[in-house]
Order: sequence, then structure tokens, then C-alpha cells
Amino acid sequence: MVETDMSGGGAEAGPMRLALDGVSLRFGRSRALDEVSLGVRAGEIVAVLGDSGCGKSTLLRVVAGLAQPDRGTVALDGRVVSGRGGVPAEARGVGLMFQDYALFPHLTVAENVRFGLNRVPGAEAQAIVRARLEQVGLFQRAESYPETLSGGESQRVALARALAPGPRILLLDEPFSNLDRRTRDHVRADTLSVLRASGATALLVTHDAEEALALCDRIVLMQAGRTIQVGTGEELYRRPETYFAARFFSDLVEVEGRCEGGRVETPFGSLAAPGFSDGDPVLVCLRPEAIRAEAVGCGAAGRVLERRFLGSRALLVVAVAGLDALLSVAVPHDMPASAGDMIGLGTTEEGRFFFMPQPD
Repeated sequence: MVETDMSGGGAEAGPMRLALDGVSLRFGRSRALDEVSLGVRAGEIVAVLGDSGCGKSTLLRVVAGLAQPDRGTVALDGRVVSGRGGVPAEARGVGLMFQDYALFPHLTVAENVRFGLNRVPGAEAQAIVRARLEQVGLFQRAESYPETLSGGESQRVALARALAPGPRILLLDEPFSNLDRRTRDHVRADTLSVLRASGATALLVTHDAEEALALCDRIVLMQAGRTIQVGTGEELYRRPETYFAARFFSDLVEVEGRCEGGRVETPFGSLAAPGFSDGDPVLVCLRPEAIRAEAVGCGAAGRVLERRFLGSRALLVVAVAGLDALLSVAVPHDMPASAGDMIGLGTTEEGRFFFMPQPD
């Protein structure tokens, strides 16, 4: 079998642990997956990111062998495991970590972690359980039962159990969504540390763009069963290929205009519109950080409605003629702008994108 690189931008050279080629799957008239191709290299942590119903969890089920694609192939370490004559779920060497953790309530923490080691000799299994629990910082809770654990502890036990058999690839389905914000940030950091230390290859499903940016080497952005863009977090954030990709990672200030002479007129001034022809409608999208405060008379004229203290900086809430939405602009504390004052607003090339206007 010839190995094909479907990893997208940012992947380092190395063996392909997982390769999906043209994977499609329908449920009745609904197409859950539509020609999905993707490669994950050994040791990579890759996020599958998208809104609810976009096919993220279905993709994980296909990789795990819990669902079979109608078309296309799934390969692990170069061997096709999907389709007729493929490899059943229990023999794929895939670890699963579910949203609700699925710990067995009648088993102790140690027994939960040992559950997937039934073919490993007793002493060796015991050593693996101890090592994994120490790795997640829970060996002292080995004889406890799941009902006595906090949400963060339950997540770490589920992670230890998923890693115990040494899977080829670990699949994590919204693993932090049941945690409160403070616990989630801490557990995310601990999980990343454990995955890196173990050298695990992981595919993580999430709807949280911040989570994908913080944890993963690359991101697969999905919409309606299709991959929209694949690359590093920085690539998707700084160079989105579509309006959908740009909007997924932050709020946008949007201005519609028309290209004339290679430029488009906006409240912020005349901007070059690369890739557009004269007469084309243009949607100018600005990330919040692309808008900067300037002296009065420069760029757009804005009236400050409110000034808020943010610790290291101040936030100005500004109204601009020609824009429906109010702008939030971060400024240094020594900038003397208060409610009622006029300021100028300009934009930077970084965080400024141009797309065709979106249908209503």
C-alpha cells in the first residue's frame, strides 16, 4: 500500500499512524461524513473541531470501528481496517475516552484502569495500573470507587484507563465538556502533559476553538460532514480560507462593500482587496485585535461610549458611523479617552480578511 500524506499543513515528517481516504457515511438521507481525507502522524495530537452535528463524533466512531463508512478507507499504521474483511473494533488497538467517562461504578479506580488488561499477566498488569495512576496523580485513590471522585478526578481515571493498554491512537470525545471552567483549564493542562509524556497519538473531538488551539498540534475544522480546513492552530487563525473558518475562532467586525480599482471603501478607509475584480461584492472581516485606536482624524471617527478597567489595559466601547455593532477596543491605560470623546480607528493587515458576502 502506498502511503499518502493527507496530513495538511504543519505536520512533521514521520510515520502515518492514521489515514482516512475519501470516507463518506450516510444515515438515511443525511450525509454525516462527506469525502473526509485526513492523516495523523505518530505522536501527534489532532483536534476535530466544529459545531454540533457536523460529523465530529461520527468520524471518531468510524476510526474506532463502531461504524463502517459507505465509501473510502480507514488505515492504521498502513493497514486498511475498515470495510469488508477489515479489523473489528476490539482488535484495532484504539483507545476511547467518552464525554461521560463511562467508569464502572462497581469497580475501584484500580480495577477500572485494569479493565482493558485482561490478557496481560497479573504482575505486569498491576505495574501498568500503578504507572498510569501515578502518571495522572491518582495512585492514592486506587481503592476508591467512582462515586467518591470529583469530576476532574473521574476524567483523569478515564484517561489512565484509556492509555493503560498502550493504544495505537487515543480517541477523546469532548473529554472536558462536563467540567466547570476553573477545573477544565487545570485538567486540560494535566491531560496535555500526560499525553506528551506518554508519546500518545490522539484525535480529540471538541466544539471549543480555544481548547483546540491550546492542546493540539493541528486542527481539522469540519462543517456539515466535510473538512473545511486542516492545519496548525496558527495557520487557521491567521490564514482562514473561508468565512466560516475565520468566524469560528473569534468574533468579527464585518463590513460589506464593492471592489473598485482593486480596493474597497469602508468606514476605516480604503482597503486593498486582493483577489477581487472590479464590481465584485466584498465582505471585509476584522478580528477585534486588528482594530487600533489612533488620533482623531485618522481612519474611522469613533465616539467613546464607555471606558472599562481591564487590569493591564483599558477597554473602550466605541460607536462608529456606518457600523451597526459597537466596537470594543483595547488601549493602554495612559491613553486619555473617556466617555463622550472622539477617537480615530484604524486597522492592521494582520487579522483583516476579505470574502464574498454570505447569503442570509
